[in-house]
Amino acid sequence: MRPCCNRATPALAVALAALLAALPALAAPPARLYKVGMASRAFVPKPPYNWRGSRTHALLTTVWYPAAATAKERRLMIGRPHDPQFDAGSAAPGAKLVAAPRHFPLVLLSHGTGGTAMQLAWLGEFLAARGYIAAAVNHPGNDALAPYTVPGFALWWLRARDLSVVLDHLLADPEFGPRIDRRRIGAAGFSLGGYTMLELAGGVNDPQAVLDVCNAPRTRHACDTPEFPGLVGKVNALLKSNPAFAAAFARGGRSYRDPRIRAVFAIAPALGMAFSPASLAKIAIPVEIVAGAADSVAPPPANARYFARHIRGAKLVMLPNVMHYTFLDPCTATGKRELPPLFCGDRPGVNRVQVHDRVAAMAVRFFNLKLNR
Repeated sequence: MRPCCNRATPALAVALAALLAALPALAAPPARLYKVGMASRAFVPKPPYNWRGSRTHALLTTVWYPAAATAKERRLMIGRPHDPQFDAGSAAPGAKLVAAPRHFPLVLLSHGTGGTAMQLAWLGEFLAARGYIAAAVNHPGNDALAPYTVPGFALWWLRARDLSVVLDHLLADPEFGPRIDRRRIGAAGFSLGGYTMLELAGGVNDPQAVLDVCNAPRTRHACDTPEFPGLVGKVNALLKSNPAFAAAFARGGRSYRDPRIRAVFAIAPALGMAFSPASLAKIAIPVEIVAGAADSVAPPPANARYFARHIRGAKLVMLPNVMHYTFLDPCTATGKRELPPLFCGDRPGVNRVQVHDRVAAMAVRFFNLKLNR
């Protein structure tokens, strides 16, 4: 008779205990320090400004911040008031900023293509509860609050300009400006917002290289976006028919580095094809990248892993079984029923809220370390 295989031998038990003892302990999540306030701003830069065909000529910005202890947080949702599609967490709209400390670090946030600022509520609220001011802008022509436009999707490098202008206005804002520590400013973004991080950090975009990939029969599938079907054909047509658009597209190879931003955190970054290795090698500020191993929208080999390989000192964290849109706010039952499974479905065993908490904690640790140097 063979020995029972369900009971470990003493030697095996000792070996397992030694192995477990040698593993590094998981870091405790950063403690919640404050209640979360929320405010809205409509920043209007001096003309001229490229609004990319958007009907809204303002940079609509949501700000989350550490609020006074008397603040009353309430549940926030996205969608129809009585039948929303996404759960956007909790915050206290209009609450007073906590009185002390006097200054807080700032993190600018950039949503994914076709999304909204509120789709990063899970990150903005987490940052604010741990002592950050976080500000997310709706990118003109590329946000779900207004009709999508071809320039809004095709002039993607102007997103970095949006964040720099929002930063200008926040620093001049009578409520938030005096409370921002100008020496501690970072940025974080998801998907095309992750790409935006690398532009802010100093990567220089090559729009023609992207267009070449999108027009090549073997690789055009890499440019398909569920938010804007047929985009590439519309871009090609507009380049031929609209001189102003063609001129704007030709200026896509400029640098949008903002030296005020000292560290960037990219979540499931896209458009790896937009940056040459030489361009990425020039990035000199701290970069951390997190992506899902099951991401089929921005596949890691051509995006997150490509960026990490060519950016000096970049840290990459891959999350097993996590897909691209797991980084959107959690869907309600209505959202799961009405929206494509691509946006609301997660792999078995993946808890979207837990993924958000883990990634947000990573972001806090990263900015705590890199912005305090």
